[in-house]
Amino acid sequence: MIRVFKELGRAFFAGVVIFIVLGLIQFFVGNFDLTGSELLTAFFYNQIYTIVLYMVNAALITYLVRRYRTDIFKQKNLIKAILGGMLVTLIGLFFVRIITEVIIEGKAFFQFISEEQYDYYYVGFIISMIMISLFYAIYYYRHRQESKVKEQKFIARSASAQFDALKNQLDPHFLFNSLNVLTSLIEENPEAATRFTTSLSKVYRYVLEQKNKDLITVEEELKFAKLYMSLIDMRFEDSIVFTVPDTISNPEAKVVPLSLQLLLENAVKHNQVTPGRKLHIEIFERDGCLIIKNNVQPKNVVKESSGVGLQNIRQRYSLLTDRSVTISKSPTEFEVAIPMLTRATMTLKNQDTYISGKRYERAKKKVEELKGFYVHFSIYLFMVPVFIWLNIISSGFPWAIFPIGGWGLGVFGHAAEVFNWNPFFGKRWEEEQIRKYMNED
Repeated sequence: MIRVFKELGRAFFAGVVIFIVLGLIQFFVGNFDLTGSELLTAFFYNQIYTIVLYMVNAALITYLVRRYRTDIFKQKNLIKAILGGMLVTLIGLFFVRIITEVIIEGKAFFQFISEEQYDYYYVGFIISMIMISLFYAIYYYRHRQESKVKEQKFIARSASAQFDALKNQLDPHFLFNSLNVLTSLIEENPEAATRFTTSLSKVYRYVLEQKNKDLITVEEELKFAKLYMSLIDMRFEDSIVFTVPDTISNPEAKVVPLSLQLLLENAVKHNQVTPGRKLHIEIFERDGCLIIKNNVQPKNVVKESSGVGLQNIRQRYSLLTDRSVTISKSPTEFEVAIPMLTRATMTLKNQDTYISGKRYERAKKKVEELKGFYVHFSIYLFMVPVFIWLNIISSGFPWAIFPIGGWGLGVFGHAAEVFNWNPFFGKRWEEEQIRKYMNED
């Protein structure tokens, strides 16, 4: 209801603008000779026409935008919108004339029908088409700007995800804690310190070897999990009970590298680990997934989880397969299931195919933009002689220059956007501004 009142307010304002413009045209032509009461009557009729035509077209446009959303600018949908706008405009004009002639003026309905002429419709029809064209031009501009913003946000999210993938491959705190453990072991147990150092070097060697891979076998990842947990176990002095399967049904099945490390690290980071309250972590296989389960005993004081680790794993899996990472949580247990992938379940996108796909998407988008512009330009070229013909048969004042010029500016703006040309804020200007703000930051 609030939106209806807003649209009514916009319709009233549009009617005022149209009334002023038409009044100025008549004034300069020399046909403006209305008295005060006649002017008020003309304004009243003008508002009836404008509000009714605006509301029926607004209802149609709202319906089309909800149904087609951004696809409304595709050729077939745009043609539907234009034809639909023409139809509802003519119907709206007919009902407005019934209101003004039959209801207000008191003319008999059949007399009204017998006296109707095409001349009574073309002015209102032209004004309505201009208003619809302006709406689509504004909506298209807003859509293009929103698309650019969304594209930049997507690029930023992708860059952030890649950064997080590197940052979270091995938590720096793990290294600091490991060095502290090593320092104490050197004094207390040199032999254990040697084993700890060897395991720590193997952990980092594994990280360096696997960080650029998309997938790794479950068998290798489980071996790394055992090695990683041996370091954790030394640090917490046997306060962790870690269980891992001896065999896997398909050892050649693959998982995302370092996914187990992230999940094991989360389990240790978010739970109390003491000899009196041991942390039980279990890895096992179920329904083609590798399950990592631990008991829940949250720390009393812990920084709120950002969820970056789990989000990182989910994003990496989403690029490889349609199978998703699932999380289950209860008051006593926390469980994460990561899919074990085979050739049948992978939709792996390597760098070449990913770049090729992106190029295809950009090329397809460019073709759609070109097609949309050519359709727009063709409609404009078709309507120019129509405006001129209507101007010739209606009056000697060259009013056709207003819709032709206004629409022409819209076509020019559309062309500048499609062909990436801007005399004021071109590509060079954008690059300079980007460099400027990057240097400031």
